[in-house]
Amino acid sequence: MLLAPRKTKHRKVHKGKPSEKLNPAGRGIELSFGSYGLRATEAKWITARQIESARRAITRYTSRGGKVWIRVFPHKPITMKSAEVGMGKGKGAVDHYVVNLKAGKILFEIDGVTREIAEEALKRAGAKLPVKTKFISK
Repeated sequence: MLLAPRKTKHRKVHKGKPSEKLNPAGRGIELSFGSYGLRATEAKWITARQIESARRAITRYTSRGGKVWIRVFPHKPITMKSAEVGMGKGKGAVDHYVVNLKAGKILFEIDGVTREIAEEALKRAGAKLPVKTKFISK
């Protein structure tokens, strides 16, 4: 099931840009729940589909053992116009949601498994994401 907000203040938002590397994350940069984590080393938009794909990779490799925390949530709506529609006539409908990820932010945390299993599971999850990631531990 893809992550999406139940209710938003505004249905559509301005595009903005992914945060630059010069503006690293200030919050969510330390492990809070688990013993091992996956940290982003660059800034980019990550879609709800990519988060779900990475989460599945973790749970499959760990054989549903341990506990997994997702530390990011896609709040930002991205709109698209349908194919072959001309310019003008307003903004398109909401297509999907993304998270505006900053460098240094922790994406996933895991606990209740050995270090080797956690490292391989998070490595596989990182392969599903469009950002460079790094395995971290307490």
